[in-house]
Amino acid sequence: MDQSRALNALAPFVALAKSATSPRAAADLVTQATSAPNTYVFAELLQQPNVQALAGQEQYGGFHELLKVFAWGTWESYKAADGLPPLSPAQQTKLRLLSLLTIAAAKPSTSASETNLSYTSLCSRLDLDSPIDLEHLVTQAIYNDLISASLNPASQTVVVNSVAPLRDLAPGSVADMIAELSAWSGRCDSVLADLEAEIAKVKSEARRRHARETKAEKQVKAVMEAGEKGGSGALGGGNMLGGGRMTRGNSKKAEEDDGDYGDAMDVDGGNALGGGGGKKRNGGGGGGVGSMMSSMFGKSGGRSGRS
Repeated sequence: MDQSRALNALAPFVALAKSATSPRAAADLVTQATSAPNTYVFAELLQQPNVQALAGQEQYGGFHELLKVFAWGTWESYKAADGLPPLSPAQQTKLRLLSLLTIAAAKPSTSASETNLSYTSLCSRLDLDSPIDLEHLVTQAIYNDLISASLNPASQTVVVNSVAPLRDLAPGSVADMIAELSAWSGRCDSVLADLEAEIAKVKSEARRRHARETKAEKQVKAVMEAGEKGGSGALGGGNMLGGGRMTRGNSKKAEEDDGDYGDAMDVDGGNALGGGGGKKRNGGGGGGVGSMMSSMFGKSGGRSGRS
């Protein structure tokens, strides 16, 4: 429940307080306001002059104190006070609900985000006879949007997650609130400083990692460029060597072709000049030509002699 809803529920009683000039009328108005549903804040009603006039009166002064208990007190403070008027069942339920708000809103002893309240402690502080009565009260507070909580009968605890800001501030509590807010602000500053230090650390690590990656990329690029240059030189040398081999191969083939051509000449010469009977002679390939030359020179010599 938000405060506007609670203020709207109190507004009719504030308007009636302006016309409640008699102490009895003002006392009855206090009883009606504390018994009505959805009235959980009472500071504005306490500020009304006709209600403040009840303070100090012997017969109706207790109603003024009772209204203060409903504004910022608890069931325990009501039981500890003397001279307060008795409560109707509706007022008892209302004061127990308000007391549950105060207990649940108290700072937990641990750093957990939720507050665990035991059945035993709540029953004792709210003056309830059994855990069933406590469960009914907590269920009513949940349905009225006073708290966000869950019941755990197995562990006999009430797990409170959040509390509606519906209690009035007691006199003198502003200084305590300022101190608490100052402490909270200091914790926030400490957390922010830790976050900034962590952010700076992350950025520094990122810069170092980027520098390492850049250096590694340059090294890899240099190695790849050196490898490409070396590979081009090796391929050029291989072509030259291959060309040399091809030249030697061609020379050898040419020599073989010349040998074959010489053999062919020998064979052809033998057939034409009558030497060798068309067969190649080893070691004397020019025998046919020699015989022919001798015959020719012999004939020439004979002619010269006859001359």
